[in-house]
Amino acid sequence: MSLARPSRTRKPARKSPKAAKSPKTPKTAKTELGPGTGHRTDLLETMLRIRRFEERCVELYSATKIRGFVHLYIGEEAVAVNEALPPEDAVVSTYRDHGHALARGITAEAVMAEMYGRATGCSGGRGGSMHLFDASRRFYGGNAIVAGGLPLAAGLALADRMRGQHRVTCCFFGDGAFAEGEFHETANLAALWNLPLLFVCENNLYAMGTALERHQAQTDLAMRATSYGMVAWSVDGMDVEAVERAQAEHEDGVRRRWATRDDRAVKVDGALLTRRSRAGTSSHSPPRMK
Repeated sequence: MSLARPSRTRKPARKSPKAAKSPKTPKTAKTELGPGTGHRTDLLETMLRIRRFEERCVELYSATKIRGFVHLYIGEEAVAVNEALPPEDAVVSTYRDHGHALARGITAEAVMAEMYGRATGCSGGRGGSMHLFDASRRFYGGNAIVAGGLPLAAGLALADRMRGQHRVTCCFFGDGAFAEGEFHETANLAALWNLPLLFVCENNLYAMGTALERHQAQTDLAMRATSYGMVAWSVDGMDVEAVERAQAEHEDGVRRRWATRDDRAVKVDGALLTRRSRAGTSSHSPPRMK
């Protein structure tokens, strides 16, 4: 006798609830960050490129792969990064010139090769960290001498003026240069001869290891520049867009006054309030190099 199992009635399978459809992103979401988002991304990308390059320099310098002196641009990236200067304008830098060179378009490979002393470097391996140079990009180098680039910038601006070329020379320098005679001589001649010269002071509040209030009786550097008849004001050097706006406005003013033969040298004083810029500055020799 066989026993048949009673047939079981299968319950219909439960249908899984439909996943809720995500709401469609409105077309206006692309502009949520405001106009010019792509440009801001470009600025950020260039600043990060400079920062990563400098951090790599710290590693190589500490490992004694890079010899000599290295002055980093960490913390000051927002001042160098701007597109207000067209290729035909000239740029003169300081001994802290890595960021300026990269922002000007010199490749990281050419800059690093120069720091290694290789012939493929932007200065043929003869300049090193403080003497990056590329005449094809009108980047007339860093300078190991504090304020040493200022007279050179005046000469470039004078040459352009005498040739009738409507170009601007942008000269970077630090707050320590205000204590040097070259600044005052250059500022006086630039105003006297009405040179198309843009002074950009990267004021990080320290001249190497000396605080600003310990080497300058008047710490309002923009005010000091006005004594030479310059248009001058201070800009927050940690705000890349503020720096770009100020620099573009100043340069436009130089060009307009150049055209009317009423131009004056102008100056931007960018106050870089950052501790990282000091902690990241490496200009000493590691123990193994002493």
